Formats: sequence, structure tokens, C-alpha cells
Amino acid sequence: MGSVNEEKLRFCIDRGGTFTDVYAEIPGQSDGRVLKLLSVDPLNYDDAPIEGIRRILEEHTGEKIPRTAKIPTDKIEWIRMGTTVATNALLERKGERIALCVTKGFRDLLQIGDQARPHIFDLTDTKPSNLYEEVVEVDERVELVLEEDKGNKDYSFVQGVSGELVRVVKPLNEETMKPLLKGLLDKGISCLAVVLMHSYTYPHHEISVEKLAVSLGFRHVSCSSALTAMVRAVPRGLTASVDAYLTPVVKDYLSGFMSRFDEGLGKVNVLFMQSDGGLAPESRFSGHKAVLSGPAGGVVGYSQTLFGLETEKPLIGFDMGGTSTDVSRYAGSYEQVIETKIAGAIIQAPQLDINTVAAGGGSKLKFQFGAFRVGPESVGAHPGPVCYQKGGELAVTDANLILGFVIPDYFPAIFGPNEDQPLDIEATRKEFEKLAGQINSYRKSQDPSAKDMTVEEIALGFVNVANETMCRPIRQLTEMKGHETRNHALACFGGAGPQHACAIARSLGMTEVLIHRFCGILSAYGMGLADVVEEAQEPYAAVYGPESILEASCREALLLKQVRHKLQEQGFSEENIRTETYLNLRYEGTDTAIMVKRKIAEDGSRGDYAEEFVRLFQQEYGFKLQNRNILVCDVRVRGVGVANILKPRDLEPASCDPRVEGHYKVYFGNGWLDTPLFKLENLGCGHVMLGPVIIMNGSSTVIVEPKCKAIITKYGNIKIKIESSMNTVKVAENVADVVQLSIFNHRFMGIAEQMGRTLQRTSISTNIKERLDFSCALFGPDGGLVANAPHVPVHLGAMSSTVRWQLNYWGDNLNEGDVLVTNHPCAGGSHLPDITVITPVFDNGKLVFFVASRGHHAEIGGVTPGSMPPFSKFIWEEGAAIKAFKLVQKGVFQEEGIIKLLQFPGADELAHKIPGTRRLQDNLSDLRAQVAANQRGIILIKELIAQYGLDTVQAYMTYVQLNAEEAVREMLKSVAAKVSSQSTKLGYGNSVTIEEEDYMDDGSVIHLKLSIDSDKGEATFDFSRTSPEVYGNWNAPEAVTAAAVIYCLRCLVDVDIPLNQGCLAPVKIHIPAGSFLSPSDKAAVVGGNVLTSQRVTDVVLSAFQACACSQGCMNNLTFGDNTFGYYETIGGGSGAGPSWDGTSGVQCHMTNTRMTDPEIFEQRYPVILHKFGIRENSGGDGLHRGGDGLVREIEFRCPVVVSILSERRVHAPRGLKGGRDGARGANYLVTKDKRRIYLGGKNTVEVQAGEILQILTPGGGGFGYSP
Repeated sequence: MGSVNEEKLRFCIDRGGTFTDVYAEIPGQSDGRVLKLLSVDPLNYDDAPIEGIRRILEEHTGEKIPRTAKIPTDKIEWIRMGTTVATNALLERKGERIALCVTKGFRDLLQIGDQARPHIFDLTDTKPSNLYEEVVEVDERVELVLEEDKGNKDYSFVQGVSGELVRVVKPLNEETMKPLLKGLLDKGISCLAVVLMHSYTYPHHEISVEKLAVSLGFRHVSCSSALTAMVRAVPRGLTASVDAYLTPVVKDYLSGFMSRFDEGLGKVNVLFMQSDGGLAPESRFSGHKAVLSGPAGGVVGYSQTLFGLETEKPLIGFDMGGTSTDVSRYAGSYEQVIETKIAGAIIQAPQLDINTVAAGGGSKLKFQFGAFRVGPESVGAHPGPVCYQKGGELAVTDANLILGFVIPDYFPAIFGPNEDQPLDIEATRKEFEKLAGQINSYRKSQDPSAKDMTVEEIALGFVNVANETMCRPIRQLTEMKGHETRNHALACFGGAGPQHACAIARSLGMTEVLIHRFCGILSAYGMGLADVVEEAQEPYAAVYGPESILEASCREALLLKQVRHKLQEQGFSEENIRTETYLNLRYEGTDTAIMVKRKIAEDGSRGDYAEEFVRLFQQEYGFKLQNRNILVCDVRVRGVGVANILKPRDLEPASCDPRVEGHYKVYFGNGWLDTPLFKLENLGCGHVMLGPVIIMNGSSTVIVEPKCKAIITKYGNIKIKIESSMNTVKVAENVADVVQLSIFNHRFMGIAEQMGRTLQRTSISTNIKERLDFSCALFGPDGGLVANAPHVPVHLGAMSSTVRWQLNYWGDNLNEGDVLVTNHPCAGGSHLPDITVITPVFDNGKLVFFVASRGHHAEIGGVTPGSMPPFSKFIWEEGAAIKAFKLVQKGVFQEEGIIKLLQFPGADELAHKIPGTRRLQDNLSDLRAQVAANQRGIILIKELIAQYGLDTVQAYMTYVQLNAEEAVREMLKSVAAKVSSQSTKLGYGNSVTIEEEDYMDDGSVIHLKLSIDSDKGEATFDFSRTSPEVYGNWNAPEAVTAAAVIYCLRCLVDVDIPLNQGCLAPVKIHIPAGSFLSPSDKAAVVGGNVLTSQRVTDVVLSAFQACACSQGCMNNLTFGDNTFGYYETIGGGSGAGPSWDGTSGVQCHMTNTRMTDPEIFEQRYPVILHKFGIRENSGGDGLHRGGDGLVREIEFRCPVVVSILSERRVHAPRGLKGGRDGARGANYLVTKDKRRIYLGGKNTVEVQAGEILQILTPGGGGFGYSP
């Protein structure tokens, strides 16, 4: 392997979704041959890669090769290919028919997943469809052995692969499995995915199922333990499903591809690109490793040809295509992730860290609610943009055409109904003129003196908004890992990327852009630069130390032997093989594992994994954890057969000035400029061109903007120096610029998102780091919300009242360097575990804005561990309550003061008997993380002020709120019109009045009188006649009701508007003081946030007739003792709507936190999870059915205190418009003597070892009369 035959051809092919790119090295030619074909063209050929090889062989040999003949291989040395066959099958759900084999009790495990919904404001709660058609439950069970049971002589133990002891409680019975598997074959299903509990360490049962299935005639079996032997059943099972679903499709395609060659193919080296950037032969190329096959080629392409050769800066890869843009990073080694989600499916396997953004040349252009919007919807390849002449809609490509960024003369004539016409600029201009009329009419309505925008200004505005849409994820990709974006160079490729490169680099503060000479086919070219990779991994559970290092080294040696043998079988000699070893490590008590590569020093000495882990952890998360054990999770090795054959060729130095091919008019910010056009193939090394310039690189258009300089490098690539600073904008009008409005929306939301990333990175607790129970936000100087990046809807808008309360309380006593902390409900809080940290920000001594972060602390004191007591009656029973305290005063962290507040809740005599926080160090660490998140927001806002000026930034803080207000007003007008036509519940004049109410389980009522003014687009939410404060803990502070209202409004708008104070501007919320929606400052409130918020949401959405009631509860479960505590919320059924069925087993409305994986649950806590599945037929019947709830059965293996805080155990989730109610929830305890005891909705109970808790969560209501 690695020998070079100069007489034969080498092919690199990327079979993409739209086009197939072929790069061939041909004997005797210095330049490679490039060919671009449509991937699907059934009238002309069956397979694009075969057609590309056939055409180039014909050209080279001069001999005719009929399309029906086999391809001769005597002139081919090697073929390397990436393919989207697997990706397309996954996206289009066109894989193989498969069934899932899973441990009994877990038939719905993969459907439930982590129970979070993908889009929190989508009332349909749509989740991706399952890949499997049938489920077979395997009556087997393996349990992990507890430390205290290891000496028990009554049990027989087995040591698992990971070193953990396991007990086979129920062996697999093959005889009972046979008829189940035969039944699948009878239905025509011959492919199987297998995931059994704890098979990562005890794979024997999965292996037995595989052998049995193969013996019965199954075509393909994917065992989760063989694919990815890592703890966590859900991602491992989803990976097995993906593999079973895709591998047969991939194998069918590959065998068809290979069959098109003659019998000499065995002598040709044929390799396929995997998602990890390595190549594999056909026999080892499987579905779960093929999904990023094409994009991986691009990463290899730019990294191997630009880094170290053209620049020493780390690179951001920017691959912009028709429907999406792929973003990646390279700084000397491939950045890989072990787990990613693609098309709704989690895949657990090493793969390059490639982030896809829903913005590309085909992204739709819209003008909505006074702002420009780009995407996320795409016009697709058919009908495509307007200029394709197929009846399409305006897209980014159309805007580039108007501006002269796309040159029709250099585009192939493949458009129109017969695919023989050029790009149609006239049709595009007409559509833009129509849009200009709409935009200018709106602007005149806002400001009669506003000057009309031209078509060109509008097109440039859309391009600028598209650029900002793509900049936002690039900032996140780099800065969430602790890297400064501006210190990178932009490596730009893909069909549309080079048109946007200069503008995007400038926005990101970069000074260098690199565009490869093969930028249009770089994914194909990258295939020839990649190496062959073999991986092996196995689980190993141990505390890092001398003994475990020795054991890990022994395991590494065995795995290295395996991968070397596989590479040697493929023809690699020992000198062409290099190996890498990794340990997957995490701190004890956290879920954040890092795959650590062992460093080898120049003298050959081997580095310490723990030192490298601590360094990487601090780089990514910003801190170290002192006095914590480091745990080993997995051992991994990677063998690389060095096969990089393509080498960059030097260009001859330029001997004359660059030749201008023509001049074209191009529109930049200051108007039309006469711009010279050059062809890259006619340029030489050292040629320098000052912008504005167009460089045609094959079919790719490179736009070099004014104040930029293009240089042709010695390898024939284009290096662009960005010489000007970032654009600035001044407030020239008394109304918002419609383009800048969209850009500032993105910038403000980007700041809030990056604050959230910082908080997630630097926090300690599982609640914040893994369950994502936090929100970050940015506020104006008056405390008005500007941007909120929520993970949990119950925090929506609620922090604004918190900031305003603090502003009123402290008044002029706020200084630079102060940071405030609060959690008290009467100070705008939700419940005590949600602690808010607020930082006022000053500019030249003037208060200019606030940043704030709110996070759920797992422990804050109170009468029960976990600070969620079911029976609290007063606020002090729920833990530390802080109205106002300076956590940081003039830059000094007030540790002594905050410890006192956390350890001694309240000053009341009774309160002194209430325990303080049981996890003080975690509280302090998370509070510091919140301070760090706020500081990140301040830095980013100050950068924005430096770029645009304080006046502009503050003006747009106001404008984005006005924009959101307008969107809500329009929604309220349309809702009023709809309700008026469908209902008799009318008010006076143009006002529509609707009344709704619902009951908590104790009988207390939430009553809403909703009045909507259809002329003004205003609404009043009047909660008069709501019950008084309750002698319980489901009282809800006013901020919780405000959050529920803003959530409902955002769902009903159904447009991606920013979440800010403007959403509530057209809304008045009246809550009677003393009601349980506005309780006294002594009232217990822990349940208001997690229970009452859900009922308020149901009442509001019912009033709007938007959907039936969802489960109306968060099903809060806590358990623990003096040594540990655990908290989770459990999903249920969502309500059906006018055109959709409810979703089963999902977090609804005001929460979206994740569920702990079953294997992690059993590994970390003394429990056995007997069942976690969908509660069938618990959703209400109707024209559209409500979603079903969940069933969760937990056996406790030692005595613990269990608390359940739940609702909808008495009053069922109601159906709407004739739909039936969903089933009520229920909580039971099954005692050791088999008695089944009903616990009610709220209870605390001391549970003994062997007792089982059963939680049945409510279903959602149905919608419409059942036919």
C-alpha cells in the first residue's frame, strides 16, 4: 500500500445529493481532470460515479466504452469515494425494513429517547419517526452489582468487559425467541437492531440473539455492543438502529457499484470515506459510519492542503452548498465527537465535528413583521430559486445574481423546463421589485419620510442577513471551546461559499480567507488526501490510578494488535502504520467525559492521561475540579494506514500581469462598481489583485470585496487579505433599518446563546450541565428583556421582573463590578432552586444594560433533600430565600455572605430549624459559573458597542422589542378574527372575549377572562376569580404566569421572532393579589413553577382554541439519603390540535429537561429500572388523538426517602372541540409483601430495599369529535 503507479489513473469521487464531483489524476498530465455530473439523471445513466469513470477512461484511452459494458480496470490504480447514499436514505426515511430487539420493559426506549422535544415552541411536538417497524422484547436481564453486595455468597457474579461485576438475573431463552424472530421474517423483515441493557459490559446475550437470527435467515443484524461498546442504552440503541437501517442500503449500492467493473477489480484499491475522515474498504464500510461521508472529504481536503502550507492559523472550514452550510475547525488535528444527532437519530461513533447550519444558496428570502428573514426553509433543487425558471421562490442565489456576485455568462445553461436555458435575471428582478413594493410600503407606514429602498439595496440586505445567520454558529463552534474566532483563517469552499467569504470573515473579525483551487470539488479532492483508518474500543470502568493505568495499557496493547492486523491485511507495511491511543475520562460526580489522546514526547516518552485530561477540561470548561477522582470509562485505539497519495503541485511564478477576461458591474455597499474578472487557470503564483475583483474558479465565483487583496499562492490557491475593519452602522432614522433589525436580532440572540454555552461549560451540577435547566438573557437599562436564550420555557420573560425588582431595590447603589443574586418569589423569582445572577453593566459610569442567568440548583436546603418538598406550607421550608444580595461587590466575591445565606435560610425562629444547603460547594461553583456566563455576555456586548456605538446598540435594543410587539399584535388580530368567525363568545364592538378555567387537583381554580381587541391587536389576560393562596406549595409567583403567557404567545405566532419584552407590550396581565397566582411572600411555591405553570398554559391555549390540554404536569421525582440525591421530571402526552395528533412520552410546554439514560441511572444510583415505556391508550380519543403518557417502574436496592410532586391525578387533561380527555396520572408503591398502595399526587415516603415505585403519567387531550 502506498506505492505509486504512474501509468494508471486515480479517481477521487464525491457523490453528493445534487452533483457528483470527480477528480482524476491522469498519467502524463500535470493537472487533474475535473468532472461534474448530476447525481441522478436516469435518462442518461444509471450511476453517476460509474459514468464519470467511464467518460474519463474514454477520453484517456480513446476507446469507446458502451454504457452497458463493464468498466475495464487495467488502467485504474485506485478509486476513493464518498457517498450520500446513507445520508439520503436517513433523511428521506428510505432505509431497509428493520425490527428492534430490546430488553423486556423497554420496547419504547428509543422512541422516548431523552424525552426532550426538538422545538420548544412547536405545539405539534413533532419528533422524527422511528427507523424500526416492529419491536421484539427479549425476556432477559442483567444487573450491575452494588458495592455492598460483592461479598454476598448467595449471588453468582460475572466480570463484564468493563471490569464491572454483573449478575445475570434472567438468562436468555433462545427457544422462546425463535417464534418471535420467525414472525418478523414472515412479515418480510430480515434486518435487526439489538440493544439489551448493560450489553456494553456483558454482550453475551446480544451475541446469542445475533447467532440465532442469522441461523434463521436474517440478512443483517446490528448489535449495539459490537458497534459502540459504551455505557448509555439510548444512543447505543439508536446507533444500532441507524446501522441496521442503512448498512443493507449501503451494501446494496456498493455491490452494485463494484459489479459494474470487470474481473480485474480485485487488483484495484477501492476505498470509501467514513464519517471520521478515514477510508475503509467495502467490506468494512457500514451504515452508521457513512452518514458524514461527503462532508468529511471536504474537511480532509482543506485541512491537508491549507493548514501549515498556506497559513499557520487554525482554520474554520466553511462549506456552503445549496440547502445548508457545514462548519468545522482544524488546528493541526481532526476535531472529533463520539456522539452526534443527524436527521433526528443519535449516532454514537467517532466522527468529525461538523456542524450543519440551515442556510445556503437555496435559503428562502422573506419580509415578515418589518424584518428581513433568511431561511431556515429552502427552495430546494426543484423548483429552486426564481432564476432557475421552474416557478421557484426568491432565495439567496437570486440575491447574489441581482448583485452581480453570480455571473450568468459563466454558469452552464441547464435551467428552465427543458434544462437548456441560462439563469433568468429578469424574472428574478421582477420578483424583487414586487418584494420592494411590499417593503417600501411598510417603511412608509412607519416613517412617511423614509426613502425607498432599491432592488439592489434589498438584495444586499438579504445577503447581509444570510451572512449573519451563518456567522452565529461559527462563533459558537469556536468560542464554546475556548478559542477566539478572530484568530482563525476562513477556509472557504463549496459552490456558494466564495461569494460570501470576504463579508463573513469581516463580520467575524478575521483577516485572512483561503480558497482552494479545487474549492468547487474539494470534498472529492479530499478523498485522495485521506488515510485508511481502523478503530477499536472497549468499556473499562475504574478510578484512574497506578493499577487502572496498568490494566488500561494491557487492554490498549490487545486492541492495537487487532487494528494493526486489520491494516496489514489491507496491504500496509509496519512503517506505513501509525497508532493513537485514547482513554475516555470524566470527573467523579459529572457526566462530562473527554476522549483524551495520549501525548508522545519527542524523546518517545509517553505522557500522562490525567494531566492532559485536566488541561483539556480547564480549556473547555474554564476551571479545575479539586480533590475529585478521575474515572476511566473507555479504552480506544486508532490505527492509521498512511495512504495520502495526492500531493500539491507548485505553480510557476507569474511572469506578467494577470490577464483580465472582462469587466462586470457588481453592487457593493456604496453602489455599482466596474469590476475586472479573472480566470484562476490563467493566473500564476505571486499574482496580486486589489478588490473589487471577480475570480472565476471553474464554476465557482470568488468575490473579492473592496479593501481586500487577493494573492495567488505557490500551490495555486487564493489567499485573500481583509484589510478593512468590520462594518459599522449609524442610527440615521427614527425607525429601525429593516436589514439591521434582522442582524441585531441575530447578534443579541447570539450573545444570550453564548452566555448559555459558557454557563453549561463552567457549571458543575447535572441539572445545569446535562439537563440544561437554565436560561440566559440580556436586558436594556430599564430591565426590559432584549434577548432570551431559553432551554426551559418556564424561565421565559420571567427574569425581566427580577431585574426590574433589583433595579428598584438598589436604585443608585449599583456600581461597576457589582453582581447581584436573588431567588425569592416576591422579587421576581420562580421557585427557590432557580437562582438568578444579575450583572449591571456600565459605560463611562452610565448604566447601559443588564445581563442575567438563571439556573436550577439541585440543592438549596429545606425540609427534604433536593429542595422539592411535596408538603411544604411556607417558603422557609423550601430552603434558602434571597431577596437581594451583592454576590460580587466592586469586583470582590462575597463568599462569606453567600455561604451564610445558603446555610442558614431566613432569620425567622422557625427557619433556623430548617436545614441549609446540603451541597454548598456545588452551589458556590455554579454561582461562579453564572457570574462567568454574565461576564461573557458583557464582553460580547462591549464588542458590539465598539463596532456600532452605544447609541446604535441601545436604539436596536428598543427596535427588536418593537419588532416582537408587532409580530404579537398581528397574531392577536388574526386570532381574534378566527375566534369571531367560529365562536359566539363575543365581546363589545371589535373586542372578542373568551372565558376558560381549569382546576388543580385540590379543587382550586384558575379562571381566565381573555379579551382581544381585533383592531389594535391587544389582549388582556384577566385571572380574576382565581382561587386564593393555597395551604400547600403549588402557589405560583406572578413571574410564572407571565412566563406561561409569553410562551403561549410565542407558540401561536409560529415565526422565529426574538423572545423579548415586546412580546408582552400588547398584553395586559391582571392577577388578583392574594390569589394562588400572586401569593404572599410567606407562601410555599416550589410546586407553582413545576405544576401550576403547566395548568396556566393549558388554560391559555384552550382559550385560544389552539390545542387540547397536555399532561399538565412535570411529574417531579426526588429520592436519596444522607449520601446522595437524585431529581428528574418525567414526560407525558401532549395535547392534540386542529391538524395533528398529540405526541407520546415527551416533555410538554413549560419544561424540556432531559431524562437520565437507563444504564447511567442504574450505574450511578441504587435502583433497578424495570419498565420505562409508553402508557398505551392514555391519550384522549378524537378526530386527532392526544399523546400517550409514560409508565416508569423503579425498584430501590437500599432504603431511601422518595418524594413525588405531581398533578392531574384527580382532574384529567381536557380534550377540545369534542375530543375526549386524556387519562389521569397515578403513583403507586408496591411493597415487599406485594401490596400496591396508591400514593396520591404529592407524597413523601420512606422506601425499603426491594420496594417498587410505579409512576403513570397523564395522557394528552384529544381534539375534535372522533369520526
